[in-house]
Amino acid sequence: MVDLRRLLDEGKPIFGTDGVRGVAGSDLSAELALLIGRAAGSYLRGGPVVVGRDTRRSGEMLSSALQAGFHSMGVDTVDVGILPSGGISYLTATSGATMGAIVSASHNPAEDNGIKLLAARGTKLPDEVERELEDRLRSPEARSKVGPDIGTRFVDGDALERYVDHLAALSKYNLSSVEVALDCANGAAFKAAPMLFTRLKADLLVLADAPDGTNINDGCGATHPEMLAREAQGRIGLSFDGDADRLIAIDEDGRVANGDVILAIVARYMKAQGSLKKNLVVATVMSNLGFRKSMAEVDIDLVETKVGDRYVMEAMLEHKAILGGEQSGHIIFLDKGHTGDGLLTGLRLLDVVAGTGKELRELRAEAITEYPQILQNVRVGRGASLDDAGALWEEVRAVETELGEEGRVLVRASGTEPLIRVMVEAPSEEAARRYADRLSSVTQTSMGKEG
Repeated sequence: MVDLRRLLDEGKPIFGTDGVRGVAGSDLSAELALLIGRAAGSYLRGGPVVVGRDTRRSGEMLSSALQAGFHSMGVDTVDVGILPSGGISYLTATSGATMGAIVSASHNPAEDNGIKLLAARGTKLPDEVERELEDRLRSPEARSKVGPDIGTRFVDGDALERYVDHLAALSKYNLSSVEVALDCANGAAFKAAPMLFTRLKADLLVLADAPDGTNINDGCGATHPEMLAREAQGRIGLSFDGDADRLIAIDEDGRVANGDVILAIVARYMKAQGSLKKNLVVATVMSNLGFRKSMAEVDIDLVETKVGDRYVMEAMLEHKAILGGEQSGHIIFLDKGHTGDGLLTGLRLLDVVAGTGKELRELRAEAITEYPQILQNVRVGRGASLDDAGALWEEVRAVETELGEEGRVLVRASGTEPLIRVMVEAPSEEAARRYADRLSSVTQTSMGKEG
């Protein structure tokens, strides 16, 4: 993780693509959470602010400090407790709140935590607003309120019920014929997911639903789908991450169905139902070649973005698309919500299963043939630029020519580390690895490995 205070002092941004993250208690301290609350509170003209969290032990500390910062600026908060990110977004957008706040580090280990601020409609804050808040953090000018002007905390004891009610109302089918296994990652979905799918009459097996503050994402959840694949017992598996904004599925054969697979199945179903607005899907440059071919087979237009659900959302808004997502399992249904929501994604996927009467493995076989994908990270010298890597790009063109229509190459620089990410897709894993090794070798030679 990073020294957030040092970054602030050096005039560098601390808000990344998913808010502020760090090791709780050191990088992300209660003091810094308080200051973030003060900065955001001084920016707002009033409240309330909806605040929720996942199950990490540090969550209550950081949530309390963050809310104290808002209160010092005269802004009330509504504490919704432990709730999936999608629920916090939904309640922010529907309650008249001026902002939302999610205290979570998503798929990170339990010792990490984060703060993600949401605009009034439940979406991530625009970059320019985050830069404004960082300026206020560096040069705090606003004075604390006193007396009756100090903000206060309200507890929303019905938040979970209202969120689950909202999702349940979106389901088109009774799921009583569907056998489902849930992996709640010992995270924010541990109550919400079983409550939702029980209400929809699914035959449930529930796993990783006993959080103790330290076991979130520990060998379970969307970053460890092998656990659910092992335990699902022939059921359709739904695996969430710590804040439940993403979903990785497991088919009846125990095969992992990532975001590309889910997006392909849902997009083709929506197209067949006449509900895919603009006949358009948004995905990132990391989406599998098989996904691209799947969309082309049924004449669905595809818009590509940089990696990150923030960029997927921006493109969806620009192109007026209602469906977009990432290979990692962040899927956005813009007609139903304003952020990635793993529970909503699972609901929509099971609606396709129930609506077609087909098993997930059958839907998968019809929708997509994935190409083996090899991703390698090559450490290079700091300051090394792909703009000057003529030898590498020459080799990339040579590999692309050899692959033709049966493969794909993506080379990009990491936004956070001195790494070049080399990704190759090919008809076989052996070929993909051979080409990736070849390109990685040229990258090291031409751009200089960091010592």
